[in-house]
Amino acid sequence: MSVRVPLSSGYVNGDVSFWYRSAGLPAPGPRLDGDLQADVAVVGAGYTGLWTAYYLKRARPSLSVVVLEQEFAGFGASGRNGGWLTGDLAGSHERYGAGARRLQREMYASIDEVIAVCERESIDCDLVKGGVLNVARTPAQAARLRESVSSARSWGIEEADLRLVDPADHVRVAGALEASWSPHCARIQPAKLAQGLARAVRDLGVPIYERTPVTEIAPHRAVTPYGTVTAGHVIRATEGFTARLPHLRRQWLPMNSSMIVTEPLPAAFWDEVGWQGAELLGDMAHYYMYAQRTADDRIAFGGRGRPYLYGSRVDARGHTHEWTVEALWRLLTEFFPAARSSSIAHAWSGVLGVPRDWCSAVHVDRATGLGWAGGYTGHGVTTTNLAGRTLRDLILGEETELTSLPWVGRRVRSWEPEPLRWLGVHTMYRLYRAADHRERTMPRTSVLARFADLITGH
Repeated sequence: MSVRVPLSSGYVNGDVSFWYRSAGLPAPGPRLDGDLQADVAVVGAGYTGLWTAYYLKRARPSLSVVVLEQEFAGFGASGRNGGWLTGDLAGSHERYGAGARRLQREMYASIDEVIAVCERESIDCDLVKGGVLNVARTPAQAARLRESVSSARSWGIEEADLRLVDPADHVRVAGALEASWSPHCARIQPAKLAQGLARAVRDLGVPIYERTPVTEIAPHRAVTPYGTVTAGHVIRATEGFTARLPHLRRQWLPMNSSMIVTEPLPAAFWDEVGWQGAELLGDMAHYYMYAQRTADDRIAFGGRGRPYLYGSRVDARGHTHEWTVEALWRLLTEFFPAARSSSIAHAWSGVLGVPRDWCSAVHVDRATGLGWAGGYTGHGVTTTNLAGRTLRDLILGEETELTSLPWVGRRVRSWEPEPLRWLGVHTMYRLYRAADHRERTMPRTSVLARFADLITGH
């Protein structure tokens, strides 16, 4: 049955994201006014940049740290994501090598670290550690679900960390055949976390120069239209916006992800579907979704829209095409038919960074003072915290457990030039959509999905 979006609801489209709707978009702070010298210049005031500044200043209060931001703190993916503080690694564990198990444990620990900082700094971001449920709605998805749990066991993930469960005992998703459960996930309100972190950083004495685009990053220099910051270290924390910088267009692919959020749903709905806590919800489709129950009883529901714009362009304001909104609404109401009586309140899009091998990396070059972290492929809410603490240790020249993790210093080849980049990404997602359609009547993963993985390195 065709289920169209209730367009008469007059939902907001873009305007950065729903997460800023209650408090309103923040007024940008002062821009840089002239040349400046610092010990560390951080480019980008998203989670990566804010965590890095926070941990550096706490470790060495005497350091002069400045943050440069093109718009306002939390404008990019940090203020638009699905609110998953998850322990999942970006990419495949095999690519991280022998240290993958340690890296996974640090990811789990990073969730509790974020919780601890929010308590210490009085950051109210609707944070609840409610775990995550992943559902399988076809036999092929169920086979992948079982395989993923079995694979996790083989490299040390215990049943307490991830296990198979009966979906009927958790959130009741229509058509769910099997499910897995992990306690290592928390719900957040992304913009509240970003704005709370920005406040904590400023309270430590770190200036955040907003409305200050960086046009060039070079050894010991960050160049802006309003002055140049000279620093011992220049840290690039630009994630999906990295392609805007000279010579970095092919480093990380700016991948679009889109979301919708419903109007508040009544208590009867939550009783019917059994979604009584703050657990996060995902699925095992190739063209996957992600969702949360918000603190004010809405469903925030996300997935891929137009995954990539030619030439690594970025639509910064978050406008979402109507067909993407309709596709997300159709999938949401397939999961929860009782939600059809509701309507969409807001739709938006954000951009995330994807390396060629789909695995994150963190690096500091002692010779040039240049450093970066990113390529989170949608797992950045937690990974940025680990990145910030790792960058702190690398900048300070300390050898720690964090600096020996396998994602430190990873180098990955660049993405192909256009038009191969555009053709590859769009072919991949067409194949994934076709595979999901075929798998409605197949017992195993479609060869189309395996081919998509092969040609893109996913």
